[in-house]
Amino acid sequence: MRTLTLFNHAGGVMKSSLTRDVGYTLAQAGQRVLLVDLDPQANLTDWLGVSGVRREQTVYDTASRGDPLPAPAQVHGLSLIPSDVSLALAEGQMMGVVGAHLHLRQALAAIADRYDVVLIDSPPSLGQLSILGALAADHLIVPVPTRQKGMNALAGLSEAMATYRKLRPDLTVALYVPTLYDARRSHDREAYAALQGLLSPLASPIADRGAVWNDSSSAGQPVGVYAPGSPVHRDVLRVTAEIAQAVGLEIMIAGVEA
Repeated sequence: MRTLTLFNHAGGVMKSSLTRDVGYTLAQAGQRVLLVDLDPQANLTDWLGVSGVRREQTVYDTASRGDPLPAPAQVHGLSLIPSDVSLALAEGQMMGVVGAHLHLRQALAAIADRYDVVLIDSPPSLGQLSILGALAADHLIVPVPTRQKGMNALAGLSEAMATYRKLRPDLTVALYVPTLYDARRSHDREAYAALQGLLSPLASPIADRGAVWNDSSSAGQPVGVYAPGSPVHRDVLRVTAEIAQAVGLEIMIAGVEA
């Protein structure tokens, strides 16, 4: 089982979208996939059409007490441990609990025979839940928008990684993923060129095609369900193949040339 955390303390960088759509694509390729929503905003949960979540269905008890993970919901061929705004309370509960930041990693280890891939959607912060998600990972996947916002976030990302590696020296960034890229904008082209010089390994960019992403999220469906064969779907297939290669998953993604 490989555990990948989509990580960036900035919001609006496509963490939740990529968690959902990469997860769905991996499931379609035959992988047993578990998604874990660690963000109290619950975008991943909402964007998979799951509602009415109770606190005990979230990672709350795992994060705060080290309990086993709850039974996941089943949606679009994926297993999902959903989130709810009440998960924010776990931040305070984790404070002062020795080893709390490793609770999720330990809980996932207990079910490692059930899944091939775990994708964790971390919140847009550097709080307790973000640490929980980062330390649970075998690798981090870091979306970085090709905007000034993305460039500004790099210093904070570097500082966070240095801190996390004190506890997990083996933790690595498997892939940085440029997002929200619009080749028509000179700023985006310049930012992407700068990222190519600063970050490695770097995926090919995800184009800024907001309408399909937004509409699929409103429909509670992965892009591969909502708009199969669309340019957005092709972007998802490509980046999923790049992530799979980066973390050593030997799988074929339909529609992507080997």
